[in-house]
Amino acid sequence: MSDHNEKQFLNLPFTGICTFGKYPICTDLDQLDADVAVIGVPNDMGTQWKSGTRMGPRGIREGSTLYSFGLDGAYDIEKDEMYLGPKWKVVDCGDVDMVHGDLMQCHENTEDTVKKIVSNGAMPVVLGGDHSITIPVGKALAEKGPFHVIQIDAHLDWADHRSGQRYGHGSCIRRLAEMEHVQQIFQFGIRGISSSKKEDVDAAKDYGSVILSPRQIRKIGIENVIKQIPEGDRYYITIDIDGLDPSVAPATGTPSPGGFIYDEVNELLEAIAKRGEVIGFDMVEVSPPYDHAGMTGQVAARLSLDLISFVLKEKEKKTDRNSQETYGKQPAFNG
Repeated sequence: MSDHNEKQFLNLPFTGICTFGKYPICTDLDQLDADVAVIGVPNDMGTQWKSGTRMGPRGIREGSTLYSFGLDGAYDIEKDEMYLGPKWKVVDCGDVDMVHGDLMQCHENTEDTVKKIVSNGAMPVVLGGDHSITIPVGKALAEKGPFHVIQIDAHLDWADHRSGQRYGHGSCIRRLAEMEHVQQIFQFGIRGISSSKKEDVDAAKDYGSVILSPRQIRKIGIENVIKQIPEGDRYYITIDIDGLDPSVAPATGTPSPGGFIYDEVNELLEAIAKRGEVIGFDMVEVSPPYDHAGMTGQVAARLSLDLISFVLKEKEKKTDRNSQETYGKQPAFNG
């Protein structure tokens, strides 16, 4: 019987150091020993309109404190599942160093940092920043390839260049398509006028990209959408917060009406995690200067924690299945 007078350490959301999910800090990547490594990339030099996503990693971390229920895991009442248990090591590695005014040096720093995370065996969870940061992250994941890219976004991001600039946030998916270790690309949530030039859409379709709007996905159903993704392969997921409807996540530089609601993205992410191996993901385009109620940062944090939960739960199930198979093959003891 518990003693109601016993004091507990609560670690409430508004106390302590604001790391992602209040997980431990590891700023020396040479000492990294974790299953999941969260890294911020506060770079918005690739944006074409409203800036502010350089503060995205801080905003997402702030939002994540609401969902930091301690290190003993979190219980999902709908699924009757425990997630993020103590057997898994999640750490916050701080931010990639930025060089103001030098987009390409920032991209180099991002690539080098993510490479080091991958080489140490951790899954990178990257908090942006604008969507241009996906380019160096994709390059850094070469040793994990080949893999498919799954994008949740309002915009196609297939521009070849803007007046010679080839590494901005409107070109990130096209740059990924040019990487040898990237296979198929699935673009979910694409919608709206002025999202892309027709020639960009044609180029994406010629590449073989699967492009679906929220309305199309609702019509055919998420289960049928997932069936289009090759089963048992590796996936990199890139989530632009404007893939969600502005009523859910308003604080982004390029909001577009008609997006997903939280439950739809949550369901997509769980289905993808069950479909194959997620090797990493990024969450980009959260712009705290426009997040007056803090809701966008919370939604981005929650979806990030959801995806980490789903990925680790599938690894947990796979480990349990392998253990059962190994145990079942043991010879019977004849006493």
